Amino acid sequence: MDKRVIVLHSGGVDSTTLLYHYVRQGCEPISLTICYGQKHKKEIECARKTSKIFQVKHLEIEIPLPFSNSALLNSSIEVPKSDYTVETQKITVVPNRNMILLAYAIGFAEDLKCGYVAYAAHHNDRAVYPDCREEFFYALNVASMLGTYQNVKIEAPFISWTKGEIVRYGVSLGVPYEYTWSCYEGGEKPCGQCGTCHERRQAFEFAGVPDPLEIKHRRS
Repeated sequence: MDKRVIVLHSGGVDSTTLLYHYVRQGCEPISLTICYGQKHKKEIECARKTSKIFQVKHLEIEIPLPFSNSALLNSSIEVPKSDYTVETQKITVVPNRNMILLAYAIGFAEDLKCGYVAYAAHHNDRAVYPDCREEFFYALNVASMLGTYQNVKIEAPFISWTKGEIVRYGVSLGVPYEYTWSCYEGGEKPCGQCGTCHERRQAFEFAGVPDPLEIKHRRS
């Protein structure tokens, strides 16, 4: 397979696995990281690091989103410290985030004459985040092809996978997960209590391997 693809790359487990998936497929991925006003930059730092490790072009842009009711953007809203459920995670929803980020990625693809854009939506997120659902993906893919001269296609290879399946696949590829970040808090090490920390731990348990990030912080 020989194609150029813009990969939305947050620096987390899923998008980093997706980026390396395209590297290993023999494609020419371009890492696109969008700073949309997140409370911390830990994931962004990881996106820079892994893009460098994978030796892929890395683009980074700032689009501060003016939304006030998401715990990921508003410093006065506390991130829930509990398991990853619909009830606990709804406060972390950034309204229409993937639609907004994908629109920019599609624009970059059109400008750079790339035929594809990819994002790492997966099955675990469909209940909480409407823009991680298959219906959204299929509809936006049609809109993207209709709205671009390049007929830019959107890909979401993991959309029917669980996070555990993504980690198991990434381990088989050799993804350096010690340089990824999942925690909603931006401390020196993951808090271990928020929904994404719980979800990450369960994913590595499913894959049957220890989390390299936990090992790194245990040693430090």
